[in-house]
Amino acid sequence: MTEQNQTHPDAESYDPGASSLAGQVDPAVMAELLSIRSSIDNIDATLVYLLAERFKATQKVGFLKATHKLPAGDPGRETAQIARLRRLAAEAHLDPAFAEKFLNFIIGEVIRHHEAIAEDHEASLAADGQAAEAARSGSARHVPGAAGPAVSASA
Repeated sequence: MTEQNQTHPDAESYDPGASSLAGQVDPAVMAELLSIRSSIDNIDATLVYLLAERFKATQKVGFLKATHKLPAGDPGRETAQIARLRRLAAEAHLDPAFAEKFLNFIIGEVIRHHEAIAEDHEASLAADGQAAEAARSGSARHVPGAAGPAVSASA
């Protein structure tokens, strides 16, 4: 199914008992199925919050890398992390290939975010440099009664 065909219910309209099996399955089996699905729903919610925390941390890494002109990716770190997660997956009886695919997806997103942060940082430095040059050359005009220079929201 394509993303545009999927519906994404919000929290208020989510029905944990929604199933195309309702009325087709023994009620006791349906009750057990819904109980297990409730646990899955809780795990999914936890995963979303864990990923949000992970991306908050990687955003800090992205700002640090941008500030110090470090590359967005770190192949040595990525290789070590993949090996580590494959080992953990095997210990947890999770398919290591799946764990690797999942981590590669996350790494790709993190690198994309780091590249965007670096681009924004460079653009901010360039704008600050242009403003400083304009001020030095006297090309910036001061209008009496006007507020001082604008401050960037990313400063």
